[in-house]
Amino acid sequence: MPPLSSNLRGILAMTLATGSFVTNDTFMKMVATDLPPLQTLFMRGVAATLWFIPILFLIGQAKQVGGAFDRWSLTRNGCELLAVACFVVALSKMPIADVTAMGQVAPLFVFIGVALIYRQKIGVSRIVLIAAGFVGALMVAQPSGAGLSIYAILAISAALWVALRDLAGRRVPSAIPSMVVAFGCIVTVMLGAGILTLTFETWQTPLPHHYLLIAISGFFLIFGQFFVFLAYRVGEPTTIAPFYYTFTIWAVLSGVLVFGDIPNLLAMGGMALILISGLIIVFMDGNRRAKAAEERA
Repeated sequence: MPPLSSNLRGILAMTLATGSFVTNDTFMKMVATDLPPLQTLFMRGVAATLWFIPILFLIGQAKQVGGAFDRWSLTRNGCELLAVACFVVALSKMPIADVTAMGQVAPLFVFIGVALIYRQKIGVSRIVLIAAGFVGALMVAQPSGAGLSIYAILAISAALWVALRDLAGRRVPSAIPSMVVAFGCIVTVMLGAGILTLTFETWQTPLPHHYLLIAISGFFLIFGQFFVFLAYRVGEPTTIAPFYYTFTIWAVLSGVLVFGDIPNLLAMGGMALILISGLIIVFMDGNRRAKAAEERA
C-alpha cells in the first residue's frame, strides 16, 4: 500500500484534531455549567499537563522540552492563549451558535495570511470551495443574526488569532517534536488562564465528578493540540485549512450523542456541503500531484 501524501496526512491530522477538540469541549462544557469558565480552563490545563508529562517521558521527548521556548513556538502558543481568552469571553455573553459561526472565518484568515506572508497564489477554484465550506459551517451553526457588538468582535478576533497560530506554527523548526510544541501550548494557556481566573473570577470548589470530567477533557486536549500543529506542519495550508470546518460536523455529532440535540435539515445540508467541498479539494490535490509527477518524468 503506497504511503499517504503529505497533504492527505495533514487532512487526516486536521480531522482528528477537530474531533479531539470537540470531545474536549464536550466534557469541558459539562463542567463550565457549574464552575467559572476561566477556572475551568485553568483546571483543564492542569489536567492536560499531568497527562502530558509521563507521555513525554514514555516517548523519549522529555529532554527536548526546551524546544517549547523557541521563539516561534512561543509566538504560536501566545496566539493560542489570546484566541482562547477572546473565545471564552465572547462565549460568556453570546449564543454558542453565533460564536461557532464567527469562528469559522479562521480558514479564510489562513488563506489571506498564506497569500500575504508566503506569497502563495490561490486559485479561484480553491477560493470558491473554501467559501462553500464557510457557507456550510454557517448552515450548521445557524447564528441568531444579532447585531455586531464588542463580544462579536472578540469572537472574530479569536478566529484571527487561531489563523495566526497556525501560520506561526509553520515557522517552528522541524527539529522540535510536535508533542513538545503541543505541551508548550497547553502550559502557556494554563498559566494565562490561571492569572485571569485569579484576577477576574471568584474560585469555586469543584465537586468530585468535576475532576473526572476535567481529566477526560484534558486528555483529549493533548491530541487536539498535537494533531492541529501536525496538520499544518506536514501539509499545505491552502489544502488543510478547509478541513477546519469538520469541527462543525463533530460538534453536531456531540450534540446528538451527548446532549440529544437533533440537527435540522438545514444543518444536515450544511454538513453535506462541507464534506463535498472537502472531497473536491482532495481530488484536485491528487490531480495536481499526478500532473507534477508526469512533468518530472
